[in-house]
Amino acid sequence: MSSPVPFSAPLPKPFDAAQAALGMERWRQQAAAAEPETRAWADAFADSEPGRALVDAVCGNSPYLGHILTRELPFVRRVMEDGFDASFAGLIAALHAEHGDEKSMDRLMAGLRVAKRRAALLIALADIAGSWPLFRVTGALSELAETGVQLAANFLLRRAAEAGTLTLPDPQRPWIGSGLIVLGMGKLGGRELNYSSDIDLIVLYDDAVVQTPQPDNLARTFIRLARDLVRIMDERTKDGYVFRTDLRLRPDPGATPLAVSVSAAEIYYGSVGQNWERAAMIKARPIAGDPEAGASFIRFLEPFVWRRNLDFAAIQDIHSIKRQINAHKGHREVTVNGHDIKVGRGGIREIEFFAQTQQLIFGGRDPRVRIAPTLMANEALRDVGRVPAQTVEDLAGAYHFLRRVEHRIQMIDDQQTHRIPADDAGVAHLATFLGYADPDAFRAELLATLGQVEDRYAELFEEAPSLSGPGNLVFTGTDPDPGTVETLSGMGFADAARVINVVSAWHRGRYRATRSGRARELLTELTPALLSALAKTPAPDSALMNFDDFLGKLPAGVGLFSLFVANPWLLELVAEIMGIAPQMAQTLSRNPSLLDAVLSPDFFDPLPGRENGLADDHARVMAPARDFEDALTLSRRWTNDQRFRAGVHILRGITDGDRCGAFLADLADIVVPDLARRVEEEFAQRHGRIPGGAWVVVAMGKLGSRQLTITSDIDLIVIYDVAPGDSPRLSDGAKPLSPNEYYIKLTQRLTNAITAPMGDGRLYEVDMRLRPSGNAGPLATSLDAFLKYQTTDAWTWEHMALTRARVIGGDPALADRVSAAIRSVLTAPRDADRLLWDVADMRRRIEKEFGTTNVWNVKYARGGLIDIEFIAQYLQLRFGHERPDILHIGTAKALQCAARTGALDAEVAADLEATLRVWRRVQGFLRLTTAGVLDPNQVSPSLLAGLVRAAFPDEREPGAVDFPELDHRIRAVAARAHGHFKALVEEPAGRLAPPNTTTPPA
Repeated sequence: MSSPVPFSAPLPKPFDAAQAALGMERWRQQAAAAEPETRAWADAFADSEPGRALVDAVCGNSPYLGHILTRELPFVRRVMEDGFDASFAGLIAALHAEHGDEKSMDRLMAGLRVAKRRAALLIALADIAGSWPLFRVTGALSELAETGVQLAANFLLRRAAEAGTLTLPDPQRPWIGSGLIVLGMGKLGGRELNYSSDIDLIVLYDDAVVQTPQPDNLARTFIRLARDLVRIMDERTKDGYVFRTDLRLRPDPGATPLAVSVSAAEIYYGSVGQNWERAAMIKARPIAGDPEAGASFIRFLEPFVWRRNLDFAAIQDIHSIKRQINAHKGHREVTVNGHDIKVGRGGIREIEFFAQTQQLIFGGRDPRVRIAPTLMANEALRDVGRVPAQTVEDLAGAYHFLRRVEHRIQMIDDQQTHRIPADDAGVAHLATFLGYADPDAFRAELLATLGQVEDRYAELFEEAPSLSGPGNLVFTGTDPDPGTVETLSGMGFADAARVINVVSAWHRGRYRATRSGRARELLTELTPALLSALAKTPAPDSALMNFDDFLGKLPAGVGLFSLFVANPWLLELVAEIMGIAPQMAQTLSRNPSLLDAVLSPDFFDPLPGRENGLADDHARVMAPARDFEDALTLSRRWTNDQRFRAGVHILRGITDGDRCGAFLADLADIVVPDLARRVEEEFAQRHGRIPGGAWVVVAMGKLGSRQLTITSDIDLIVIYDVAPGDSPRLSDGAKPLSPNEYYIKLTQRLTNAITAPMGDGRLYEVDMRLRPSGNAGPLATSLDAFLKYQTTDAWTWEHMALTRARVIGGDPALADRVSAAIRSVLTAPRDADRLLWDVADMRRRIEKEFGTTNVWNVKYARGGLIDIEFIAQYLQLRFGHERPDILHIGTAKALQCAARTGALDAEVAADLEATLRVWRRVQGFLRLTTAGVLDPNQVSPSLLAGLVRAAFPDEREPGAVDFPELDHRIRAVAARAHGHFKALVEEPAGRLAPPNTTTPPA
């Protein structure tokens, strides 16, 4: 019997003596059950000093390796007697011999898994014993993976040929001429696999090479092949797994199948391939499939990876990728416990990235630096004078140390992790496994190594300011960067992984706006500022998705992104809109050119009125309209542009929801009558006109009272009149209509013109339920019928609504008559008690259906808008007959008129008016910033600041007001207004006997 292999370094002590003893017990149990020759060897080995040391070192530190060691005694014997190199070579040779012509997937999978288990033990022993240097350890792991992928690919090619989906030029060597290309990427491509590494593959098929009797089935054939390749390597069975397999480095993995045609890949890399993908392709290596097709594809990639004339913008983009990472120099905040030695600060990724970025910059002109393995790349960069020799030496020492630590972490339980244990006991265990007698010595060496790497890595960043903002913001590669996840979570994003996926999709050129390289480079520069701005909004994740929707609708990106770079405040404004004003976000998504208007010098000037430029501006915009469709488009664009401007003014505190109401009403007052005139002209071409007929459009509700919000619909009614005659007159067009039918259809055309959805959205939603008899009545009402209904059939609530009615368009003479008719209804004498009861009853019914304790529901909350509007309407109807000067369409003015005419105490009127303006400011802000009613539990700092500004614009220190205080103050305001309503309406009505009447309709 040969003596045990001499180890090149002392074996580590067992951290867990009990586990070491248990391992020795299992060893002897397995030896007792083995055939005589193996039993004799195993017993002798366990009794020897090297043997005991080996069993203790393995079983006392690694449950995973200890299990394999005691299970594979014959294999361990072979390793000890033949040596690590010969044993590994024999294992690989046996795989080819036993499975090179494999016909059974189950046998192939089992054989690969047994080989992986044995290789894992062999490589670990060679590493622990110090018999293999790092490059031999990682090279053996890579060779094992490559062998497994080759055997799996060859098996799948043969199976496809047998199924009749592929024709193989050389069935005995299925890879020859197959057109299949399997690229090893990352550490596999560079022959640098770590102990529990997954393997990154790209599966391609050269559609110009593949031979198939089923060309229509080609894509499906290779997609199935790729899926089965992953299964063979990745699936866990009773024998374990071979390698976890990742195909996400293929072109745009979120939008492409598992296997990609070479023609599609060439288009991708030739148009939207990213710089980080260029970095990844430095290590790309064909490891299975058709070697000629693979070599051809690698040659195609050379101009993509190694750009001879690397333009300045591309260099900036490479630097921007580096600068997304929060690099520090000489500032130590790293702790040992829980530190990720792969992607954490000072870790392996920084050493790899150090080499790759320099290779991208200099490799186009100097082929000598085009080397895949990390340390060899750094040495090549040193040899051509691009990196100082001391830096290369420092990074090489750190790389060897960190990879050794990485391997020990993974050997303990075969976990794909790169984290130092989080607890002190775990750190002590790792230190022991690494051969340290004292955990503190390990901690000191690790911290020194991480610091050294961090310093060298940070030197790459000294030439440019960081793009990382509050921390890492890296959106390259396939796996989320842990530092980026931490940064995004700390910024306030709820789903950091989703944010990373969305931003990564931008950089993959899936949108028209990001298809050009320059657009993506600019977007890289903008991303940290954009995310920081979005994070300040009430719901950052929703804001990001709104911005994503906005980006997806842009026809191009370079111009807008350049605008953002030149005007950072504009980017902040867009982020604010996306996160705080959903309606405005939709408008902006439909029409990004609105941002050009924001840059005009007068955009932030006070909003104009109808008489000082607004009507003239509308006329100028509408002048080029060639036809009715043009007019619809232009009217929407103009109105939405103006609404957008008003929304920005409210967001920025230039105006508020109270003062802005008149401006928004002016918009409708201009555009609706203009459309009514155009609708009538178009309608007349077919139906003519009614001789002696006329019509008017009457605004009701918020439009009538001139207090629209950004999102308000408009309440309209249409009234017409026909000159008296002996018989009803028909219209004089080709398709004559009776007056009633004529004006009803004309009204339908008008509402359709206003509400039809077009490219720029709807103009307004229209509500016509305030017409006589509501939805049961005709869309257009004659003046006589209107007056008759209002004087004999209307309910009290309809007269309340009539206090806000005003004619906004149509025939001037008829407008005067309609206004007079409305005034006559409002000034008619009334039963005061009946009126009081009806108003109180109406409020009770509204409270029953819509009542709320949420004071921020400013319309329905007690003391809110309805209470104040009902007071004003009640007083106008109560005193309109004897004091007609009390009438006014605006609630605030009506309260002032009530005080002036003695119908309301002046102090109460002033208090109600002040409260009304608070509600209008708050409502105007909330209509921009919330999709529904404000949830008091979801108020962000930015939303709170806007609410304080809206509710109490004179607050000297709005930042000092927290939400509980604001809520308390606003409830006090509501309580006072509710008290006035009770004193003026509810309590007096409560003292009345209920009238014997039918309940009005809701």
